[in-house]
Amino acid sequence: MPRRDLPPPPPPAHLRAWLDETAVRADRARFLLDLGQRSLGLGRLLLLWSVSAVFAFGWSFVGMALMAFEEGDFVSYLLGTVFVVLGAGVLIPAAFWFAWGARQDRQVRRLLCAWAEADRDPATDRQVRAPGRSLTWLLASFLPAAAGLWLTFGVAVSARPGKETYGEVAYYMGLGMILWITGLLGVAKAAAHYRWALRAFLRAESSPAGV
Repeated sequence: MPRRDLPPPPPPAHLRAWLDETAVRADRARFLLDLGQRSLGLGRLLLLWSVSAVFAFGWSFVGMALMAFEEGDFVSYLLGTVFVVLGAGVLIPAAFWFAWGARQDRQVRRLLCAWAEADRDPATDRQVRAPGRSLTWLLASFLPAAAGLWLTFGVAVSARPGKETYGEVAYYMGLGMILWITGLLGVAKAAAHYRWALRAFLRAESSPAGV
């Protein structure tokens, strides 16, 4: 699926006075709805989970490398080195993918704020507030966050010398941290959108200027 370009920023205030108000309001509605989907849509949630899955896949190679190194023989060291190379080959692109997504999120947030301040349209603003999508992100992110915390601390508490190796403990704790961070990012994004919507729309509607 080809990547769509981000909407342009709103025209400056001194130029909007010379433009057709209906056209500017239509552009604002279209761009805000598009930006809202980019920021908090289902596709964005699936993208976050996809990046997390790639990180987990790469960490699996690192975990296998740690367990191989613990064997101590030459063949195990050789296999461990191969696993490290494979893990790096997965984790490094995943880190660039994550950085690209974070940079696009910042651009989308700046455009959302700019277009929200450009005008007021109660019908559009109600759709952009998207409390249902915020709740969906919150609930969907709570599960991996809870599972990650349970896995991380559960493995650390239940590990016994001679029963689990250090490599196994490190692998499961790292996997739990990936799940926990993924859920935490989703919860933080849902909460940030909710706070922003309250500040940008609800307070403006309740003020005399927003009536």
